Amino acid sequence: MRRPRALVLARIAAAAPAPTAELPAAPIAVQLPALNDLHGNLRPVDGPAGAITRRKPDGTLESVQAGGVPQLAALLDRARDGQSDTLTVGAGDMIGGSPLLSAAYHDEPTVDALDALGLDVTSVGNHEFDEGPAELLRMAHGGCHPEDGCSIPEHPYAGAHFPYLAGNVTYKGHDEPILPPYWITRLPSGPRIGFIGLTTRDTPQAVPAPYVRDLSFEDEVPRVDRYADELDRQGVKAIVVLVHEGSPPPGPAYDDDCDTKGPASELRGRIRSIAAQASPKVDLFVTGHSHEAYVCHVRGPAGRERLVTQAASFGRTYTDVRFTVDPATEDVVVDSARARNHVVDRAGPEDPEVGKVVADWEERSKALADKPVGYIAGDLLGRGSTRPETPLGDPVTDGQVEATRGDGAQLALLNPGGMRADLIYKASGNEGDGVVTYAEAFRVLPFHNGLITMTLTGDQLLEALRQQFSGINETETRVLQLSSALRYSVDMKRAGADRLLADTVRVDGKPVMAGDNFRVTVNSFLADGGNGFTVFAAGTDRSGETTDTASFAEYLQAYSTPTTPFAVPPADRVTFL
Repeated sequence: MRRPRALVLARIAAAAPAPTAELPAAPIAVQLPALNDLHGNLRPVDGPAGAITRRKPDGTLESVQAGGVPQLAALLDRARDGQSDTLTVGAGDMIGGSPLLSAAYHDEPTVDALDALGLDVTSVGNHEFDEGPAELLRMAHGGCHPEDGCSIPEHPYAGAHFPYLAGNVTYKGHDEPILPPYWITRLPSGPRIGFIGLTTRDTPQAVPAPYVRDLSFEDEVPRVDRYADELDRQGVKAIVVLVHEGSPPPGPAYDDDCDTKGPASELRGRIRSIAAQASPKVDLFVTGHSHEAYVCHVRGPAGRERLVTQAASFGRTYTDVRFTVDPATEDVVVDSARARNHVVDRAGPEDPEVGKVVADWEERSKALADKPVGYIAGDLLGRGSTRPETPLGDPVTDGQVEATRGDGAQLALLNPGGMRADLIYKASGNEGDGVVTYAEAFRVLPFHNGLITMTLTGDQLLEALRQQFSGINETETRVLQLSSALRYSVDMKRAGADRLLADTVRVDGKPVMAGDNFRVTVNSFLADGGNGFTVFAAGTDRSGETTDTASFAEYLQAYSTPTTPFAVPPADRVTFL
């Protein structure tokens, strides 16, 4: 069952080693239910972005809708029942990029729900920095928002009742992290266990530059080694790393086997090298960031195979990690570590306590959330689309041009990560099929980024399109969503920037010439060079007064009615050869 808040608070206060307890002779079974990348999605996400692919007994695949924190809490209660040595852990991005239900109150609802759910500790992720370090510290320690005040005046926000860990995040010029690098607790059966928490060193490329310009994000491996040594000197032998860095999935199904060809056969990306190189004193890794579910093994520097796990995003699955601790050494028996991801059935039972927390916050934003802002004739897929150019990206960028024509905008470009959801035709509440509520529009563009209109030369526009396939985007392509004035072709058989066929690029039907000037609208994240699109930082004559969220809602209101709903776009502005 979920542990009462008083015990969680006591554990936070008792980070220093407790007196040695008499340990049992038999190996001690430990459970770590693990979460990551919730992004404030307290209710299930509609459409493909909220689905999980699973393999049926006959080997075919099916898609099932999943998620919901009250449903997740009920599953965790059941999984933890009868487990005396159990700690619920997170691997970052629990908040940030959140839907209206949480974002309207600066993610305090999500922290409340995680407290009620029984979260014991989490690392930070890149999205914990979406509003800068001061806001992250407020989320951790409490206090009212500096501009909007107290969400509930009679009950000022008390902060998280679980520790946030940020072992590789420092203020520039300083060595100590802005939040604790690790957390030590003593299990009821006696042994101590330490958790080191870190986020990806690439956070500056994933967060608006002004919010992280005073911070340094250090390489993960040296920081893991440093704090593993510190824990070892304190006599803590059982060490778990919570790191917000991840891998693509091993296959299309959420529980496909990652180790069919040996250790780490399907684990890719930087997390593989982190897990392979980090201190042999670390016993296992709980990861996040890639939004994919996997259970893999990696051979570490001492030759031992170590477990590396991740749950899917948005509360669609959780990972049940289990291992034993040797009572004589108080260290993890590494070969005993096992894990499995479990789907959170959105139609499953809800935990009543967590359900009430979510429902209470829901009631506060209901009037705004349920307001109709538009009408659609079918599903407009964005986050859940399998295509590089998405049907939802077309109206989002067209709306941005419409909102910034007063600044001379000719075209708009949007990073694909800026869209966090889909617009689904079938109603999720009482609004009726095809009705888009403000909450649904907000879920698509929850960052409330400012729109910046700038002047780019023809060369700069072409370079922006090349940067979709080069630099940090060469191995993981980020195709920008684009408004209707822009057309071009790419050849995906080529490599890097050469994929762009520059002679096919047209604006309003005319070839782009080096000396041309174009007024281009992007969000503030891209305007500062985010996601490796550094050319936007050189744009000149900047102006802007509205946000991406507002422009999208206004566009839907202006161009759709109950009798003339917005049609599903063909998404054919980019030709992929």
